[in-house]
Amino acid sequence: MANLTDTAVLGAAPRELPPRSGRSWLAPLKPYVGSPLNAVITFVCLWLIYRAVTGAWGWLVTRAVTEGGPQACKVGHGACWPFLAAKLRFMIFGFYPYEEHWRPALAVLFFLAAMIISMMPRFWSRRLLWLWLGVVVVCAVLMYGGIFGLPIVATTSWGGLPLSFMLSSVGLAFGFVLGVLLALARSSKLPAIRGIAVIFIEMVRGVPLVSILFMASVMLPLFMPDGVTIDKLLRAQVAIVIFAGAYIAEAVRGGLQAVQKGQHEAAASLGLGYWLSMRKIVLPQALKIVIPPLVNIFIGFFQDTTLVTIIGLLDFLDTVRAAMRDPNWQGIAVLEGYVFAALIYAVFSYGMGSYSRFVERRLKNDHH
Repeated sequence: MANLTDTAVLGAAPRELPPRSGRSWLAPLKPYVGSPLNAVITFVCLWLIYRAVTGAWGWLVTRAVTEGGPQACKVGHGACWPFLAAKLRFMIFGFYPYEEHWRPALAVLFFLAAMIISMMPRFWSRRLLWLWLGVVVVCAVLMYGGIFGLPIVATTSWGGLPLSFMLSSVGLAFGFVLGVLLALARSSKLPAIRGIAVIFIEMVRGVPLVSILFMASVMLPLFMPDGVTIDKLLRAQVAIVIFAGAYIAEAVRGGLQAVQKGQHEAAASLGLGYWLSMRKIVLPQALKIVIPPLVNIFIGFFQDTTLVTIIGLLDFLDTVRAAMRDPNWQGIAVLEGYVFAALIYAVFSYGMGSYSRFVERRLKNDHH
């Protein structure tokens, strides 16, 4: 009793249990699922993703046929990997002579090596132009032949992945130069130059690439003198350059309009002429702004090279389709070829997108 009295006199508060928070075990998940309806939608989506992943894993791995031939794949219930093993070289190199496959393979390696070097900021200088000039010459010699004891392989036999690389890279490289010139012409204060640029851009952008390829393949020879022919591959390349240039021009023109007027006035106050101010001040800022739309154009044109089949050229996707039409495999390997092609296109498209984000961050840090 004495202890209790002393405690009461001193005014000490009696002990109380901490209040219950009232939070359920689902509270930590609330930021991720939100309302009950959103929670249901989230769990349904997760279940669908689970079923899709397990189904794809079963088709690609657990139920896949890894040995044998067409007969083994007929009785199987999964992916037919022997089809890829048998047709891989044809899908990559097309109708290029089988015993000469090392030549396009080496050309692709040189191309990819030059591409990787060009992507490193430490090598960004004018020497890259000489590097690419040498790579283009070496690849042309390897692909066509005619010297150093290499037999000549006509361009009609070129196909597969090397052809897709060549059409897209060369087309976008020259298309970029053409697009910048068209964008500057369309932004010009001279009515004649601006009008010609507007007519060219709108006419090209107003028709699909298929029609331009068709005109380059069928109609262009009709305007040539008798006995003069233009290589089919060159006609397709020129058509892609023209089409890419028109679309790149509009993207670059948007970047030119986004550059503040004060930049032009500052260049003029320094006594810089039109071309010098564009090259040193305006164009670098405009191109930095339009990196995302330019990358979208590049990815789209890398995938649009499949349209060259209309003029008789077989790019990578067309060689995959041709492999699936083999009588021994027809109706057996239906998805395997498309899955392989999709993987190749996805890898290169993702690589271009990732590199564009790296360039954006690099230029942003350099600016600050």
